[in-house]
Amino acid sequence: MHLTSTNGRTSMDMNAVREISLTINAAHLFVYFIPEAPEEAARLGVTEVGPAYFAFRSAPMGPVPWQVALAAFYNFSPRSVQAMTGVWDAATPQQWQAARFAAVERALQRVDVKLPADQIAEARSLIDPVVARADYAGKTMAAANASLPLPSDPLVALWQRITVLREWRGDAHFTVLAAHGIGPCDCNVLQTATGHFPEAIARATRLWNDEEVAAATTRLAARGWITANGTATNAGITAREQIETETDEHCAALWTLLGDANVRRLTSLVLPIHDAFTAAGTYPFHVDTGAMR
Repeated sequence: MHLTSTNGRTSMDMNAVREISLTINAAHLFVYFIPEAPEEAARLGVTEVGPAYFAFRSAPMGPVPWQVALAAFYNFSPRSVQAMTGVWDAATPQQWQAARFAAVERALQRVDVKLPADQIAEARSLIDPVVARADYAGKTMAAANASLPLPSDPLVALWQRITVLREWRGDAHFTVLAAHGIGPCDCNVLQTATGHFPEAIARATRLWNDEEVAAATTRLAARGWITANGTATNAGITAREQIETETDEHCAALWTLLGDANVRRLTSLVLPIHDAFTAAGTYPFHVDTGAMR
């Protein structure tokens, strides 16, 4: 499958787009599972996981109220995000961002990522133009992260560039979900039903209650996507893949600047970040990457 860019200059191999998207996500993901993150949050006076998560992730937007964070995150319940109330009293967004970078740097050193200086520089030479020329219209989280000054550590700086593009795809994904009338709770139920997100983690972090999950299940069942007991149907599996495909089509515009060969090179350059954290036993579930798909 190929997509021609809107400016007509080039066409992208959509397999390469999917692979870089999955690998970018995998290279970013460790920040939510490392012990260094709650340790740094505790130094700022916040010991609860939920409020610390939202403070770390919202910090690039500045001292926004929880309602703004809820709008940017889409698939979390209001009650889960409301728990962040007070985090800006504990520390400023700038302090939270510095703490996040400190946690990332410590974790990268702990797992000993095998990415030498010349390869970090090469990855930056590929990813920086993508970040610089991306269209951030409607991409709240990506734009906020792109506005941050980069940390001094080269590998942490690369990770932050990766974070921008990870959030860019997430913002695009929410646009696709909304266009298909798939609400915040519904998309969680569909993800868990199709086996792409562990239900226990979804329920523990997104905090949708039983009544809300039941209502979402009823809506998805009416579309023929899941059964009444929450099992995905073939139509639901197809619908979920179509949503991913449409998200890839949005993301193809990011990568036309590089072309297929450079996109695949960037994929190979950042994959060792994910490999190191997987080898260290960081994740309680399998993390999909382009190389595995």
